Amino acid sequence: MIRFLQQDSRIVKGIFIGLISITAILMVITLVPGIFQDASASGDNYAVVHSGGPLGRYFGGTTDVPVTQVQQVAQRMQQQQRLPDFVVPFLMQRAGQMLVERAVLVQEAGRLGVTVTDADVRNELMHGPFAPILFPGGKFIGENNYENFVQNDFNMSRADFEKQLKEEILITRLEALITGGMTVSPEEVRAAYLKQATKVKFEYAVISAADLRKQINPPDSVLQAFFKQNAARYAKAIPETRTIQYVAFALNQIPGGPPQISGADIQRYYNEHQQQFQVPEQVRVRHILIKVPQNADAKTVAAAQAKAEDILKQLHNGANFAELAKKYSDDPGSRADGGELGFIQHGATVPEFDRTAFALQPGQMSGVIRTQFGFHILQVEERQPAHAKPLEEVHDLILANLMQQAEAKAAQQYSAKLEAEAQKSGLAAMAAQNHLHVETTQPLAQGGVVPGLADGTQLLTKAFQMKPGAPPQTASTGEGYAVFTVQNVVPAHAPTFDAWKSHVLEDFRNEQIGPMLKARTQQLAIKAKEENSLKKAAKEVGATIQTSDLVDSTGQVPNLGSMSDVGAVAFTLQPGQFSGPIDTERTGVVMKLLDKQAPTAAEIQQHLDSTRDQLAQQRRDTAFAVFASSLEQRYIKGGLIRYNRKALANQRAGI
Repeated sequence: MIRFLQQDSRIVKGIFIGLISITAILMVITLVPGIFQDASASGDNYAVVHSGGPLGRYFGGTTDVPVTQVQQVAQRMQQQQRLPDFVVPFLMQRAGQMLVERAVLVQEAGRLGVTVTDADVRNELMHGPFAPILFPGGKFIGENNYENFVQNDFNMSRADFEKQLKEEILITRLEALITGGMTVSPEEVRAAYLKQATKVKFEYAVISAADLRKQINPPDSVLQAFFKQNAARYAKAIPETRTIQYVAFALNQIPGGPPQISGADIQRYYNEHQQQFQVPEQVRVRHILIKVPQNADAKTVAAAQAKAEDILKQLHNGANFAELAKKYSDDPGSRADGGELGFIQHGATVPEFDRTAFALQPGQMSGVIRTQFGFHILQVEERQPAHAKPLEEVHDLILANLMQQAEAKAAQQYSAKLEAEAQKSGLAAMAAQNHLHVETTQPLAQGGVVPGLADGTQLLTKAFQMKPGAPPQTASTGEGYAVFTVQNVVPAHAPTFDAWKSHVLEDFRNEQIGPMLKARTQQLAIKAKEENSLKKAAKEVGATIQTSDLVDSTGQVPNLGSMSDVGAVAFTLQPGQFSGPIDTERTGVVMKLLDKQAPTAAEIQQHLDSTRDQLAQQRRDTAFAVFASSLEQRYIKGGLIRYNRKALANQRAGI
């Protein structure tokens, strides 16, 4: 989930590439007897996935899919795509199914003996996609900054973040186990690169759908007949609108002014949340790294160790550690700073480095130690025991937190008071009594904008769920709250022809343009071959002539599109040959090949390795997609996925 929430990645692709359509899965959930078992998937769980072993349903381990996790994924999807609140139930459905499939893969990995250690997670944090954030320049950002990053970017605890990262590594290793034996033959590699690197140049005639649309101008009698024939299409063409009255207030309008936070309040919070302010034991370290490449031979390893031993000898003879680090260290993140890594905490580095650093006292220097990166020499400069941050250091942070909580509580209490008054005496009287103003909107559709509010999404969502005449309700506005009621509802209805004529014309054109473009392009292709002249044929049917650059299969050509898609026909032609009609939806195209250049034998040989890797990865991705899809079906049929009926009902209701 972590990288799914943040960015595209191969891990996410491996997790979700086999995702089956939600509709099909929900049909299976409905039809398979006993798939709902609230005893095993209840309370805080959206679903529970049991082990895939023979008795996994009864005795195997389980992986929970918490409702809170489903909500987090759905909310992040909503935020990233900037969607309104009312789509959240649908996103919950998508997120839930994605996380269930992830849990199935985690269970299967465990059943097959795939494991991931805490050291693997640390290594991923230090060298994976999060390394530039957590270890900029090779230096750890510190426990507090790390936890803030996880909380702010993923809205989860550090423990949950690392648990889910461990699951991602687990699924990646499962993919390697399932697809690791797949190979690609030399013949396939050569053929693939030949296809990939061949370049073509062509002349092409273009018929524009936009230009053809302008030629479709039927008389009103034809459009009126079309309007009547499609009465069902226009029955609710004008959407439902609602007129809303509301009284809004911002935080600075709450009577009594900003909440007052006393020193005693801050002290009490500090005393009650000591765990938040604990700083674990840490040491400030310098190091010199002599890097050893992975899979290095014995000679290379011995040379690196000898170099490290020589540097250690110089240090024992009085050389300056920082100067030797600048001169010899292979760590680009710390070399310029004389090997300085700053303060590190337990678990922030690989085990060998960690043990050595915390065994030294300030001023002491290690011998040569070996890690997966090479040979190191460490020097500890300072040591800090575990301690709690003093109140003075966290005072402003606590104050801001308490202020935010107090303001939110005051706003909720004030909005509840206003809502109660409005329900008793009406919006106008409530507004007058509290020196606020009643606003009345124009008729608004469901996706409209409420003028005067920072964010009217929640208000509109609730307004379209209310019945006319219902008591006033409250909605958040992003900078406060609004108490509102629905004043008038105009149901969705059909327009008159005169009012909707421009829309009818566009719909008519949309129906006509496809066949018209297809017929005109077919005519162009026939004439070009008959007359052996693309230019002459283009002139006769009103097309324009263009010439491409020399492009390969990854190229894009104006008015044609991707050469890997509709343009791929060019690679099947020989110079002088014409293509058939090509429909890009926006244009109709006929091409004549001018030139075709294949890669040389030397170029093919040069790119064999990269092409082999690319083909092999594509094949592995496809194979893992099939594996994940069939695996989930097997778990469903075996009753190993147990959904929480109440959780599903709530998500569909938007709760």
